This record gives sequence, C-alpha cells and structure tokens, in this order.
Amino acid sequence: MKILNSKIHGYLDYGVVIFFLAAPTLFGLTGIPATIVYTLAVVHLLVTVITAFPLGIVQLLPLPLHGTVELVVSFALIALPWIFGFASDLAARNFYIAAGVLIFAVWLITDYKAIAMKKTPDRF
Repeated sequence: MKILNSKIHGYLDYGVVIFFLAAPTLFGLTGIPATIVYTLAVVHLLVTVITAFPLGIVQLLPLPLHGTVELVVSFALIALPWIFGFASDLAARNFYIAAGVLIFAVWLITDYKAIAMKKTPDRF
C-alpha cells in the first residue's frame, strides 16, 4: 500500500539526514561505521536536494529514480557491516541493519509514481 506522498517523503528524507548525522553520537559509532554514515548523510542530502518533488530544491532527479536509489541503498546498508568488516561491532551492525530495514519500509509505502501537481488558479 502506497500511503506516503512525495511531500511527506521529503520531510522523512531530511529527517534521515539529521538522523544519520546524529547516529555516531547516539549509537557510539566510530571509525569506518561513523565515516560511512556521515558520508551517507551528505549523499542523502544531495539526492534529496536534487529530487524533483515538493521539497527538492534543484528538481533534477525524477522521483521514481530517487526511489530506485533508496531501494538499492536499503539493501546496501544491510550488507555494509560485512562488506567493510565491522559486523562484529554489534552496535554498528544493528544500526546499519535497522537503517536498511527502515529505508526499505519507507520505500514500500511511498508512492514514487505520483506527480505532485501545482494548483493554479482557475481562469474564466
């Protein structure tokens, strides 16, 4: 069921950026896990800013492509602890798995195909 529209998704995207920036402090991430999540925060901000949706600023990236990026990122987040060798760090591993699952859940319920229409005044 696609219950999130593009505007609410945009607010969630900016929230994810803030959450990723705070994650090292909140979850005690250091080293590679912290570096990756800071990088992800910057990348997520850039993708959000360039997405063609109500809260995008530059409006270059089509919303369905934004959705595809988020789908790929959700699976990548789950795999990162093993790819970068920090799966034995329970806090970091669990953070990345949870973040991947949450981003996948948001992907499942977002209507990436809906086009936000600007309302224009009726002309008589």
